[in-house]
Amino acid sequence: MITFHLGLGAAVTACAIVAAAGLETAVADDKAGRATGLPEASIATSLPGNGDIGGHRARLAGHGVTYGVNYIGEVWRNPSGGVSRATVADGRLELVVDADFNKLLGWQGASFHVNGYYIQSSSRQDDTGQYGLSSRHIQNLMTISNIEAFPSTRLFEAWLQQKLFEGRVSIRLGQLAADSEFAVSEHAGQFVNGTFGWPVIGGANLVNGGPAYPLATPGARLQVDVTDRISLLAGVFNGDPAGRGAEQDPQRRNRHGFNWQAKDKPFAIAEAQVNWNREEGSAGLAGTFKLGIWHHFGSFEDQRIVADGLSLAVSAEDARRREGNPGFYAVLDQQLYRAGGMGLGAFFRVATMPSDRNLVDFTFDTGLKAWGFMPGRKDDSAGLALSYARISDRARALDRDLNLANDLSAAVRDYELTVEANYTAQIVPGWTVQPVFQYIWHPGGHAIDPTDVDATKAIKDAAVVGARTTINY
Repeated sequence: MITFHLGLGAAVTACAIVAAAGLETAVADDKAGRATGLPEASIATSLPGNGDIGGHRARLAGHGVTYGVNYIGEVWRNPSGGVSRATVADGRLELVVDADFNKLLGWQGASFHVNGYYIQSSSRQDDTGQYGLSSRHIQNLMTISNIEAFPSTRLFEAWLQQKLFEGRVSIRLGQLAADSEFAVSEHAGQFVNGTFGWPVIGGANLVNGGPAYPLATPGARLQVDVTDRISLLAGVFNGDPAGRGAEQDPQRRNRHGFNWQAKDKPFAIAEAQVNWNREEGSAGLAGTFKLGIWHHFGSFEDQRIVADGLSLAVSAEDARRREGNPGFYAVLDQQLYRAGGMGLGAFFRVATMPSDRNLVDFTFDTGLKAWGFMPGRKDDSAGLALSYARISDRARALDRDLNLANDLSAAVRDYELTVEANYTAQIVPGWTVQPVFQYIWHPGGHAIDPTDVDATKAIKDAAVVGARTTINY
Protein backbone atom coordinates (compact mmCIF):
# COMPACT_ATOMS: atom_id res chain seq x y z
CA MET A 1 0.00 0.00 0.00
CA ILE A 2 1.32 3.46 -0.93
CA THR A 3 0.89 6.27 1.56
CA PHE A 4 2.15 9.85 1.60
CA HIS A 5 3.96 10.97 4.75
CA LEU A 6 2.47 14.41 5.27
CA GLY A 7 2.92 15.54 8.89
CA LEU A 8 3.58 19.23 9.39
CA GLY A 9 3.93 19.73 5.64
CA ALA A 10 0.22 18.96 5.18
CA ALA A 11 -0.71 21.79 7.48
CA VAL A 12 1.60 24.16 5.63
CA THR A 13 0.11 23.07 2.31
CA ALA A 14 -3.43 23.59 3.56
CA CYS A 15 -2.51 27.09 4.70
CA ALA A 16 -0.97 27.81 1.31
CA ILE A 17 -4.16 26.78 -0.48
CA VAL A 18 -6.32 28.92 1.79
CA ALA A 19 -3.98 31.86 1.28
CA ALA A 20 -4.03 31.38 -2.46
CA ALA A 21 -7.84 31.35 -2.49
CA GLY A 22 -7.78 34.92 -1.20
CA LEU A 23 -4.38 36.08 -3.39
CA GLU A 24 -0.14 32.57 -12.03
CA THR A 25 1.54 33.26 -14.34
CA ALA A 26 -0.15 35.23 -17.09
CA VAL A 27 -3.28 37.39 -17.09
CA ALA A 28 -5.81 36.27 -19.69
CA ASP A 29 -8.84 38.18 -20.95
CA ASP A 30 -12.25 36.53 -21.21
CA LYS A 31 -14.64 37.11 -24.11
CA ALA A 32 -15.99 40.28 -22.54
CA GLY A 33 -12.48 41.66 -22.24
CA ARG A 34 -12.47 41.53 -18.41
CA ALA A 35 -9.17 40.50 -16.80
CA THR A 36 -9.71 37.16 -15.05
CA GLY A 37 -6.22 36.50 -13.71
CA LEU A 38 -6.28 32.93 -15.00
CA PRO A 39 -3.23 31.07 -16.30
CA GLU A 40 -3.33 30.21 -20.01
CA ALA A 41 -4.71 26.73 -19.26
CA SER A 42 -6.61 26.42 -16.00
CA ILE A 43 -9.12 23.96 -14.65
CA ALA A 44 -10.90 27.02 -13.28
CA THR A 45 -12.39 27.64 -16.75
CA SER A 46 -14.42 24.45 -16.28
CA LEU A 47 -15.86 25.66 -12.97
CA PRO A 48 -18.84 27.99 -12.47
CA GLY A 49 -17.72 31.60 -12.64
CA ASN A 50 -14.17 30.51 -13.54
CA GLY A 51 -13.87 29.10 -10.02
CA ASP A 52 -13.57 32.65 -8.70
CA ILE A 53 -16.10 32.80 -5.90
CA GLY A 54 -16.67 36.43 -4.99
CA GLY A 55 -14.51 37.65 -7.88
CA HIS A 56 -11.40 38.04 -5.72
CA ARG A 57 -9.07 36.64 -8.35
CA ALA A 58 -10.29 39.02 -11.03
CA ARG A 59 -10.06 42.00 -8.67
CA LEU A 60 -6.51 41.12 -7.74
CA ALA A 61 -5.65 40.77 -11.43
CA GLY A 62 -7.02 44.25 -11.99
CA HIS A 63 -4.42 45.47 -9.51
CA GLY A 64 -1.65 43.48 -11.18
CA VAL A 65 -1.53 40.46 -8.85
CA THR A 66 -2.07 36.98 -10.30
CA TYR A 67 -1.63 33.59 -8.69
CA GLY A 68 -1.76 29.90 -9.49
CA VAL A 69 -2.02 26.65 -7.54
CA ASN A 70 -0.69 23.69 -9.50
CA TYR A 71 -0.41 20.01 -8.58
CA ILE A 72 1.50 17.10 -10.12
CA GLY A 73 0.87 13.58 -8.86
CA GLU A 74 2.47 10.43 -10.22
CA VAL A 75 3.12 6.74 -9.59
CA TRP A 76 6.20 4.84 -10.83
CA ARG A 77 7.38 1.24 -10.84
CA ASN A 78 10.46 -0.53 -12.20
CA PRO A 79 9.25 -4.07 -12.99
CA SER A 80 12.76 -5.06 -14.02
CA GLY A 81 16.32 -3.90 -13.50
CA GLY A 82 17.88 -1.38 -11.19
CA VAL A 83 19.09 -2.17 -7.68
CA SER A 84 15.69 -3.21 -6.29
CA ARG A 85 12.05 -3.36 -7.40
CA ALA A 86 9.72 -0.71 -6.00
CA THR A 87 6.52 1.24 -6.52
CA VAL A 88 6.84 4.91 -5.62
CA ALA A 89 4.29 7.72 -5.55
CA ASP A 90 5.43 11.34 -5.80
CA GLY A 91 3.57 14.60 -5.63
CA ARG A 92 4.33 18.30 -5.86
CA LEU A 93 2.02 21.16 -4.95
CA GLU A 94 3.09 24.58 -6.22
CA LEU A 95 1.95 28.07 -5.28
CA VAL A 96 2.90 30.87 -7.69
CA VAL A 97 2.34 34.60 -7.24
CA ASP A 98 3.22 37.30 -9.79
CA ALA A 99 2.84 41.04 -9.32
CA ASP A 100 2.91 43.72 -12.02
CA PHE A 101 4.29 46.70 -10.10
CA ASN A 102 3.18 49.10 -12.82
CA LYS A 103 -0.46 48.32 -12.00
CA LEU A 104 0.11 47.76 -8.31
CA LEU A 105 2.50 50.60 -7.42
CA GLY A 106 2.89 52.70 -10.55
CA TRP A 107 6.48 51.41 -10.95
CA GLN A 108 6.84 51.18 -14.71
CA GLY A 109 8.48 48.04 -16.10
CA ALA A 110 8.88 46.32 -12.73
CA SER A 111 7.44 42.98 -11.66
CA PHE A 112 7.86 40.40 -8.91
CA HIS A 113 7.64 36.60 -8.99
CA VAL A 114 7.70 34.01 -6.24
CA ASN A 115 6.91 30.31 -6.22
CA GLY A 116 7.30 27.49 -3.72
CA TYR A 117 6.68 23.75 -3.47
CA TYR A 118 5.32 21.19 -1.11
CA ILE A 119 7.06 18.00 -2.29
CA GLN A 120 5.73 14.56 -1.33
CA SER A 121 7.03 11.02 -1.74
CA SER A 122 6.00 7.60 -0.50
CA SER A 123 9.67 6.56 -0.62
CA ARG A 124 11.45 7.30 2.63
CA GLN A 125 15.22 7.56 2.62
CA ASP A 126 17.17 4.42 3.44
CA ASP A 127 20.23 4.06 5.67
CA THR A 128 22.38 5.74 3.02
CA GLY A 129 20.05 8.74 2.84
CA GLN A 130 18.78 7.86 -0.65
CA TYR A 131 15.13 8.41 -1.56
CA GLY A 132 12.94 8.21 -4.64
CA LEU A 133 12.80 5.65 -7.43
CA SER A 134 15.92 6.91 -9.22
CA SER A 135 18.33 7.62 -6.38
CA ARG A 136 17.32 4.67 -4.19
CA HIS A 137 16.02 1.87 -6.41
CA ILE A 138 17.65 2.39 -9.82
CA GLN A 139 20.62 4.68 -9.05
CA ASN A 140 20.66 6.12 -12.55
CA LEU A 141 22.06 9.52 -13.49
CA MET A 142 19.00 10.77 -15.38
CA THR A 143 16.28 11.18 -12.78
CA ILE A 144 13.11 9.34 -13.80
CA SER A 145 10.85 12.24 -12.81
CA ASN A 146 11.53 15.96 -13.02
CA ILE A 147 9.70 16.47 -9.70
CA GLU A 148 11.59 13.80 -7.75
CA ALA A 149 13.17 15.50 -4.75
CA PHE A 150 13.57 15.25 -0.99
CA PRO A 151 10.11 15.59 0.62
CA SER A 152 9.95 19.12 1.96
CA THR A 153 8.17 22.45 1.88
CA ARG A 154 10.50 24.88 0.13
CA LEU A 155 10.79 28.26 -1.52
CA PHE A 156 12.06 27.97 -5.09
CA GLU A 157 12.39 31.26 -7.01
CA ALA A 158 11.78 34.77 -5.69
CA TRP A 159 12.92 37.63 -7.89
CA LEU A 160 12.37 41.25 -8.87
CA GLN A 161 12.49 42.12 -12.57
CA GLN A 162 12.97 45.50 -14.20
CA LYS A 163 12.36 46.03 -17.92
CA LEU A 164 14.01 48.93 -19.75
CA PHE A 165 14.09 50.45 -23.24
CA GLU A 166 10.52 49.49 -24.14
CA GLY A 167 11.02 45.98 -22.82
CA ARG A 168 14.10 45.22 -24.92
CA VAL A 169 16.25 44.84 -21.80
CA SER A 170 15.30 43.09 -18.57
CA ILE A 171 17.20 42.50 -15.34
CA ARG A 172 16.29 39.96 -12.66
CA LEU A 173 17.68 39.93 -9.12
CA GLY A 174 16.88 37.52 -6.32
CA GLN A 175 16.76 33.78 -5.83
CA LEU A 176 16.97 32.25 -9.31
CA ALA A 177 17.27 28.88 -11.04
CA ALA A 178 19.27 28.54 -14.25
CA ASP A 179 16.99 25.80 -15.58
CA SER A 180 14.07 28.24 -15.75
CA GLU A 181 15.60 29.94 -18.79
CA PHE A 182 18.97 28.49 -19.81
CA ALA A 183 19.74 25.34 -21.85
CA VAL A 184 16.06 24.39 -22.09
CA SER A 185 14.11 23.11 -25.09
CA GLU A 186 10.49 23.93 -25.95
CA HIS A 187 9.61 20.53 -27.39
CA ALA A 188 11.51 18.66 -24.65
CA GLY A 189 8.94 20.02 -22.20
CA GLN A 190 6.72 17.10 -23.30
CA PHE A 191 8.93 14.69 -21.34
CA VAL A 192 9.11 13.97 -17.62
CA ASN A 193 12.63 12.58 -17.21
CA GLY A 194 14.70 15.23 -15.44
CA THR A 195 17.46 15.33 -18.07
CA PHE A 196 15.06 16.81 -20.65
CA GLY A 197 14.95 19.93 -18.48
CA TRP A 198 18.30 20.73 -16.85
CA PRO A 199 20.75 18.46 -18.74
CA VAL A 200 22.32 15.61 -16.79
CA ILE A 201 25.80 16.92 -17.61
CA GLY A 202 25.09 19.90 -15.36
CA GLY A 203 23.34 17.89 -12.68
CA ALA A 204 26.16 15.34 -12.48
CA ASN A 205 29.14 17.71 -12.67
CA LEU A 206 28.34 21.09 -11.13
CA VAL A 207 28.49 21.67 -7.39
CA ASN A 208 25.39 20.03 -5.90
CA GLY A 209 23.81 19.86 -9.35
CA GLY A 210 24.03 23.58 -10.10
CA PRO A 211 21.26 26.18 -9.67
CA ALA A 212 18.42 23.94 -10.82
CA TYR A 213 15.32 22.28 -9.37
CA PRO A 214 14.84 21.95 -6.49
CA LEU A 215 17.75 24.23 -5.48
CA ALA A 216 17.56 27.85 -6.61
CA THR A 217 20.17 30.29 -5.31
CA PRO A 218 20.93 34.04 -5.17
CA GLY A 219 21.78 35.41 -8.58
CA ALA A 220 21.20 37.94 -11.32
CA ARG A 221 20.08 37.60 -14.94
CA LEU A 222 20.30 40.02 -17.86
CA GLN A 223 18.35 39.61 -21.11
CA VAL A 224 18.74 41.81 -24.17
CA ASP A 225 16.42 41.39 -27.14
CA VAL A 226 18.71 42.65 -29.89
CA THR A 227 15.96 42.23 -32.49
CA ASP A 228 12.61 40.45 -32.57
CA ARG A 229 14.52 37.30 -33.55
CA ILE A 230 17.79 37.55 -31.62
CA SER A 231 18.19 37.55 -27.83
CA LEU A 232 21.18 37.42 -25.51
CA LEU A 233 20.97 36.10 -21.95
CA ALA A 234 23.58 36.09 -19.19
CA GLY A 235 23.36 35.04 -15.57
CA VAL A 236 25.59 34.75 -12.53
CA PHE A 237 24.66 32.61 -9.54
CA ASN A 238 26.10 31.63 -6.19
CA GLY A 239 28.17 28.56 -7.09
CA ASP A 240 26.78 26.24 -4.40
CA PRO A 241 22.96 26.23 -4.30
CA ALA A 242 22.95 24.03 -1.18
CA GLY A 243 25.37 26.15 0.84
CA ARG A 244 27.60 24.97 3.62
CA GLY A 245 26.61 22.72 6.50
CA ALA A 246 27.19 19.40 8.20
CA GLU A 247 24.41 17.61 6.32
CA GLN A 248 25.83 15.70 3.35
CA ASP A 249 22.69 15.63 1.21
CA PRO A 250 22.45 19.05 -0.52
CA GLN A 251 18.66 19.04 -0.51
CA ARG A 252 18.62 18.51 3.25
CA ARG A 253 21.35 21.11 3.73
CA ASN A 254 19.08 23.68 2.06
CA ARG A 255 15.90 22.02 3.24
CA HIS A 256 13.47 24.93 2.84
CA GLY A 257 15.12 27.09 0.17
CA PHE A 258 16.11 29.90 2.53
CA ASN A 259 19.88 29.41 2.42
CA TRP A 260 20.57 32.77 0.85
CA GLN A 261 24.35 32.90 1.11
CA ALA A 262 26.41 34.31 -1.75
CA LYS A 263 29.91 33.48 -0.51
CA ASP A 264 30.80 30.62 -2.84
CA LYS A 265 32.76 30.81 -6.07
CA PRO A 266 30.27 31.92 -8.75
CA PHE A 267 28.67 30.01 -11.58
CA ALA A 268 28.18 32.08 -14.76
CA ILE A 269 26.22 31.21 -17.89
CA ALA A 270 25.52 33.02 -21.17
CA GLU A 271 23.28 32.09 -24.08
CA ALA A 272 22.51 33.47 -27.54
CA GLN A 273 19.10 32.69 -29.06
CA VAL A 274 17.91 32.99 -32.64
CA ASN A 275 14.32 32.23 -33.63
CA TRP A 276 12.43 32.18 -36.93
CA ASN A 277 8.80 32.09 -38.03
CA ARG A 278 7.61 32.98 -34.54
CA GLU A 279 5.60 36.02 -35.62
CA GLU A 280 1.84 35.80 -35.28
CA GLY A 281 0.37 34.63 -38.56
CA SER A 282 3.68 33.33 -39.91
CA ALA A 283 3.17 30.58 -42.51
CA GLY A 284 6.61 29.06 -42.02
CA LEU A 285 7.68 26.35 -39.57
CA ALA A 286 8.85 27.87 -36.29
CA GLY A 287 12.26 27.15 -34.84
CA THR A 288 14.80 28.29 -32.26
CA PHE A 289 18.56 27.78 -31.99
CA LYS A 290 20.45 28.40 -28.75
CA LEU A 291 24.18 28.43 -28.19
CA GLY A 292 25.46 28.60 -24.64
CA ILE A 293 28.56 28.58 -22.47
CA TRP A 294 28.96 28.27 -18.72
CA HIS A 295 31.82 28.37 -16.25
CA HIS A 296 32.08 27.50 -12.58
CA PHE A 297 34.93 29.40 -10.91
CA GLY A 298 35.51 26.89 -8.10
CA SER A 299 37.97 24.01 -7.93
CA PHE A 300 37.11 20.42 -8.82
CA GLU A 301 38.71 17.06 -8.10
CA ASP A 302 40.43 15.18 -10.89
CA GLN A 303 38.58 11.99 -11.74
CA ARG A 304 41.71 9.81 -11.78
CA ILE A 305 44.98 11.21 -10.47
CA VAL A 306 46.46 12.76 -7.33
CA ALA A 307 48.90 15.65 -7.11
CA ASP A 308 51.99 13.55 -7.86
CA GLY A 309 50.38 11.98 -10.93
CA LEU A 310 49.61 8.57 -9.42
CA SER A 311 46.18 7.01 -9.87
CA LEU A 312 43.62 7.24 -7.10
CA ALA A 313 43.45 3.45 -7.40
CA VAL A 314 46.92 3.07 -5.82
CA SER A 315 47.30 6.27 -3.78
CA ALA A 316 45.72 7.38 -0.52
CA GLU A 317 46.34 11.03 -1.35
CA ASP A 318 43.53 13.43 -2.23
CA ALA A 319 42.70 13.93 -5.89
CA ARG A 320 44.44 16.72 -7.76
CA ARG A 321 42.43 19.94 -7.80
CA ARG A 322 41.48 21.51 -11.12
CA GLU A 323 40.58 25.19 -11.20
CA GLY A 324 37.38 26.16 -12.97
CA ASN A 325 34.90 24.06 -14.89
CA PRO A 326 33.67 25.27 -18.30
CA GLY A 327 30.88 23.83 -20.40
CA PHE A 328 29.33 24.38 -23.82
CA TYR A 329 25.89 23.48 -25.18
CA ALA A 330 23.65 23.94 -28.19
CA VAL A 331 19.87 23.47 -28.49
CA LEU A 332 17.70 23.29 -31.62
CA ASP A 333 13.88 23.26 -31.61
CA GLN A 334 12.23 22.93 -35.02
CA GLN A 335 8.68 22.37 -36.17
CA LEU A 336 8.63 19.73 -38.90
CA TYR A 337 4.94 19.89 -39.79
CA ARG A 338 1.99 22.16 -38.99
CA ALA A 339 -1.46 22.17 -40.51
CA GLY A 340 -5.02 22.43 -39.25
CA GLY A 341 -4.15 22.30 -35.55
CA MET A 342 -1.81 19.34 -36.03
CA GLY A 343 1.93 19.52 -35.68
CA LEU A 344 5.20 17.68 -35.32
CA GLY A 345 8.31 19.13 -33.73
CA ALA A 346 11.82 17.90 -33.01
CA PHE A 347 14.55 18.94 -30.62
CA PHE A 348 18.29 18.32 -30.44
CA ARG A 349 20.68 19.26 -27.65
CA VAL A 350 24.39 18.57 -27.14
CA ALA A 351 26.65 19.57 -24.26
CA THR A 352 30.27 18.97 -23.31
CA MET A 353 32.58 19.53 -20.32
CA PRO A 354 36.27 18.67 -19.69
CA SER A 355 37.01 14.98 -19.10
CA ASP A 356 39.65 15.37 -16.39
CA ARG A 357 37.40 16.94 -13.71
CA ASN A 358 33.93 15.64 -14.59
CA LEU A 359 32.06 12.35 -14.35
CA VAL A 360 30.13 13.05 -17.58
CA ASP A 361 31.94 14.78 -20.45
CA PHE A 362 29.35 14.64 -23.26
CA THR A 363 25.56 14.43 -23.54
CA PHE A 364 23.17 14.26 -26.46
CA ASP A 365 19.37 14.55 -26.34
CA THR A 366 16.85 14.33 -29.14
CA GLY A 367 13.14 13.68 -29.52
CA LEU A 368 9.89 14.19 -31.36
CA LYS A 369 6.65 15.73 -30.14
CA ALA A 370 3.37 15.39 -32.03
CA TRP A 371 0.11 17.17 -31.21
CA GLY A 372 -3.44 17.46 -32.49
CA PHE A 373 -3.24 14.24 -34.53
CA MET A 374 -5.94 12.24 -32.70
CA PRO A 375 -9.47 12.76 -34.09
CA GLY A 376 -11.49 14.71 -31.56
CA ARG A 377 -8.43 15.15 -29.31
CA LYS A 378 -6.82 18.33 -30.67
CA ASP A 379 -5.24 19.21 -27.33
CA ASP A 380 -3.50 15.86 -26.79
CA SER A 381 0.18 15.30 -27.51
CA ALA A 382 2.66 12.43 -27.62
CA GLY A 383 6.42 12.16 -27.62
CA LEU A 384 9.42 9.88 -28.06
CA ALA A 385 12.89 10.95 -26.90
CA LEU A 386 16.29 9.63 -25.92
CA SER A 387 19.19 10.97 -23.92
CA TYR A 388 22.79 9.73 -23.96
CA ALA A 389 25.42 10.59 -21.34
CA ARG A 390 29.03 9.48 -21.80
CA ILE A 391 31.18 8.75 -18.76
CA SER A 392 34.42 10.71 -19.10
CA ASP A 393 37.63 9.11 -20.31
CA ARG A 394 39.33 9.93 -17.01
CA ALA A 395 36.61 8.27 -14.91
CA ARG A 396 36.69 5.15 -17.10
CA ALA A 397 40.47 5.01 -16.79
CA LEU A 398 40.12 5.00 -12.99
CA ASP A 399 37.83 1.98 -13.20
CA ARG A 400 40.43 0.12 -15.25
CA ASP A 401 43.12 1.15 -12.74
CA LEU A 402 41.04 -0.27 -9.90
CA ASN A 403 40.55 -3.55 -11.75
CA LEU A 404 44.28 -3.82 -12.40
CA ALA A 405 45.32 -2.86 -8.87
CA ASN A 406 42.89 -5.29 -7.25
CA ASP A 407 43.11 -8.08 -9.84
CA LEU A 408 39.41 -7.78 -10.64
CA SER A 409 37.28 -7.93 -13.75
CA ALA A 410 34.58 -5.59 -12.52
CA ALA A 411 32.33 -3.57 -14.81
CA VAL A 412 33.84 -0.41 -16.24
CA ARG A 413 31.60 2.62 -16.52
CA ASP A 414 30.91 3.79 -20.07
CA TYR A 415 27.54 5.51 -20.69
CA GLU A 416 23.91 5.81 -19.67
CA LEU A 417 21.13 5.85 -22.28
CA THR A 418 17.47 6.60 -21.54
CA VAL A 419 14.49 6.35 -23.88
CA GLU A 420 11.09 7.82 -22.95
CA ALA A 421 7.69 7.48 -24.65
CA ASN A 422 4.56 9.17 -23.34
CA TYR A 423 1.10 10.41 -24.23
CA THR A 424 -0.55 13.48 -22.70
CA ALA A 425 -4.35 13.42 -22.67
CA GLN A 426 -6.26 16.57 -21.74
CA ILE A 427 -9.32 15.83 -19.63
CA VAL A 428 -10.37 19.49 -19.52
CA PRO A 429 -8.24 22.62 -19.99
CA GLY A 430 -5.77 22.67 -17.11
CA TRP A 431 -6.05 18.95 -16.28
CA THR A 432 -4.02 16.28 -18.05
CA VAL A 433 -3.21 12.60 -17.57
CA GLN A 434 0.05 11.19 -18.91
CA PRO A 435 1.08 7.50 -19.11
CA VAL A 436 4.87 7.15 -19.43
CA PHE A 437 7.34 4.40 -20.30
CA GLN A 438 11.10 4.70 -19.86
CA TYR A 439 13.97 2.28 -20.40
CA ILE A 440 17.43 2.87 -18.96
CA TRP A 441 20.52 1.16 -20.38
CA HIS A 442 23.57 1.10 -18.08
CA PRO A 443 22.11 2.87 -15.00
CA GLY A 444 24.72 5.04 -13.33
CA GLY A 445 26.80 4.79 -16.47
CA HIS A 446 27.25 1.02 -15.95
CA ALA A 447 28.08 1.48 -12.27
CA ILE A 448 28.70 -1.43 -9.92
CA ASP A 449 25.55 -2.81 -8.32
CA PRO A 450 25.90 -2.11 -4.56
CA THR A 451 23.91 -5.28 -3.81
CA ASP A 452 26.32 -7.54 -5.74
CA VAL A 453 28.25 -9.64 -3.21
CA ASP A 454 31.35 -9.71 -5.40
CA ALA A 455 31.16 -5.97 -6.18
CA THR A 456 31.91 -6.66 -9.84
CA LYS A 457 28.56 -6.74 -11.67
CA ALA A 458 26.90 -3.61 -13.03
CA ILE A 459 23.40 -2.43 -12.19
CA LYS A 460 20.91 -4.14 -14.50
CA ASP A 461 19.16 -2.24 -17.28
CA ALA A 462 15.82 -1.00 -15.98
CA ALA A 463 12.31 -0.64 -17.38
CA VAL A 464 10.05 1.97 -15.76
CA VAL A 465 6.31 2.44 -16.16
CA GLY A 466 4.30 5.24 -14.63
CA ALA A 467 1.45 7.69 -14.90
CA ARG A 468 1.25 11.39 -14.07
CA THR A 469 -1.65 13.76 -13.61
CA THR A 470 -1.26 17.54 -13.68
CA ILE A 471 -3.85 20.06 -12.48
CA ASN A 472 -3.37 23.79 -12.94
CA TYR A 473 -5.74 26.17 -11.19
